[in-house]
Amino acid sequence: MTKLLINIVKRRGAEKQREEFGLLSGRVGIICNLLLSAVKFTVGVLTGALSVTADAVNNLTDASVNIVTIIGTRLAGKPVDKEHPFGHGRAEYISALIVSFSVFVMSFELGKSAVIKIIRPERVRYSAVYVVILALSICVKLWMAYFNSRLYAITENLNMKAVMRDSLNDCVATLATLAAVIVSGRLGLLWFDGVIGLAVAVFVFFSGVSVLKEIIGALLGKPPSKELTEEIENIIISNDLILGVHDLIVHNYGHETAIASAHAEVPADTDLVTVHEVIDSAEREIMEKLGINICIHTDPVETDNDLRDRYKTLTEIIISEYNPDFSFHDFRLVEKQGKKVLSFDLVTPFEYEGREEEIKNGLCEIYNKQLPETELKINVEHSYI
Repeated sequence: MTKLLINIVKRRGAEKQREEFGLLSGRVGIICNLLLSAVKFTVGVLTGALSVTADAVNNLTDASVNIVTIIGTRLAGKPVDKEHPFGHGRAEYISALIVSFSVFVMSFELGKSAVIKIIRPERVRYSAVYVVILALSICVKLWMAYFNSRLYAITENLNMKAVMRDSLNDCVATLATLAAVIVSGRLGLLWFDGVIGLAVAVFVFFSGVSVLKEIIGALLGKPPSKELTEEIENIIISNDLILGVHDLIVHNYGHETAIASAHAEVPADTDLVTVHEVIDSAEREIMEKLGINICIHTDPVETDNDLRDRYKTLTEIIISEYNPDFSFHDFRLVEKQGKKVLSFDLVTPFEYEGREEEIKNGLCEIYNKQLPETELKINVEHSYI
């Protein structure tokens, strides 16, 4: 079934294929969840099991969430316009955020009902038919999780990943419900239904936290993958004129919509027109190969200044001894009023807890002792990749 549905979309052609997969996920989810909800409501009413009824409400909520997925997919597929020059791709993240919030609502409602059930337990009527129906619902949800995992692998749409995890949560919830029906119905442990419902509510809550963290990360801005940054840098330095690359920043505006910037080091004595042609060529290649609109800033570097090279080497030694996790770029040497002014950008890791002023004061103290003829101008920053 999974392969059949995927092939149906693929046969329609590559244009808007990703959007079609998103719509397919939503439509399949609506159908499956409405059917499961109807079945579980029937089982819950006949058995009197709160956990079964709560699971049915969860499926009904999932169906409405699938509608949100469809709306988000439609919005994300809209072309750029005057109000949104970078497109509408982040609408996917917003709809995925709504999916994660629905998980929290479900966990809260289930937890509240479970506490009431523990305080005032009711007898659950057991039937092998009901057990079979719940077992079949687990199979359906497992298939939905697998189906959306396949779609996520193709599209990298966070909505599908959220739906996949939600389907797996439903499998756990229904499995717990099945245990509650059997134990409460066969052994007469009336409190067990409520305890199981509460345990499932806690599990669903923490699962929702995991999904929410990933979606918020995408909305706030995550660093690009190591593979992507290496590919961008390799394209830029493929020309022998480029000596190095730093300060690479990639802003993501949804799937396959990104804006980037970088600094490219070039020899200071190179003709400006030649440098411009090389940078333009790199920007075009990155756009053609990676679909990223990038702006590359040029940093002129002196390549035949022995004095600069000497102080740069000394700086490499000092920085390495101060903290081997630090690095620097944009090294400059200017002689001013008898002082050799050294300026550079110091890159510190995110996990480093020292304050900027402490770093500057610490390095200035070292330079004053080891290289008293120098003056430091340091810009402390962190990497964006």
